[in-house]
Amino acid sequence: MYQTLVDSHTLTLHLHDPDWVVVDCRFVLSKPDAGRTAYAAGHIPGARYAHLDNDLSGAKTPLSGRHPLPDPQKLAATFGAWGIGPGKQVVAYDDSFGAMASRLWWLLRWMGHDRVALLDGGLPRWQREGHPMTQDLPSVQSATFIPQLRPDMLSDADFVARAVKDKHWLVMDARSEERFNGEIEPLDPVAGHIPGAINFPYEDNLHVSGRFESLEHLRELYLGQLQEVSPDHVIQMCGSGVTACHNILAMEHAGLSGARLYAGSWSEWITDPSRPVVHDE
Repeated sequence: MYQTLVDSHTLTLHLHDPDWVVVDCRFVLSKPDAGRTAYAAGHIPGARYAHLDNDLSGAKTPLSGRHPLPDPQKLAATFGAWGIGPGKQVVAYDDSFGAMASRLWWLLRWMGHDRVALLDGGLPRWQREGHPMTQDLPSVQSATFIPQLRPDMLSDADFVARAVKDKHWLVMDARSEERFNGEIEPLDPVAGHIPGAINFPYEDNLHVSGRFESLEHLRELYLGQLQEVSPDHVIQMCGSGVTACHNILAMEHAGLSGARLYAGSWSEWITDPSRPVVHDE
């Protein structure tokens, strides 16, 4: 059972395994149709396509972030339509080194399905190594997915507001340093970060090759940030609850389990003008 990362060689051995389900999660925030277009042009054989906005998020509201969590029953139906059921090993990939695919990884775990891993190095590494691609749509046998929600994997805005004032908790923001500091903000109407949060860009989880850093290196990186805080008292956030999942995956891979997701993240936090924000000078 693979629960964090799987390498491309292992996936090639299971491309025709009926107990393995591959999901293409390519998505571009500025071009919502780009991922589906890329999938149609070529994808890993057998892969289904997951659209971040339509499949892996719920409907936005004036008080939600940009990518609110989907309704669990609707998400369960989507998973079942993709053939995900008990005992299935799911492999998620994208072309951005897990930035989007880690959202599916987190959602499946939130819904009680632990047999899910990210393709380490993603599609770029898969293609560099000369593994097969196809334009053929997969033949999918639907399954019954019964959600078993894990509410302790989540934190809401009120919980985060308390946590940043508590020395026993740590809020980590996975956005780039420039966005965290408020120097730039390409996606949200307000720049900056939550007072008391620290910055840990998700790119820091990656080696220059595009693969995740070693387990030992990731553990050292995160323990250096956590200090005396327990891993299960860490809350990960980002712009809209997507790349924060990358940090949670990295922590799980390093044996630092139990970090929570602030799913609404920065884009939800700023919908309430009474919530404090910081701009670093």
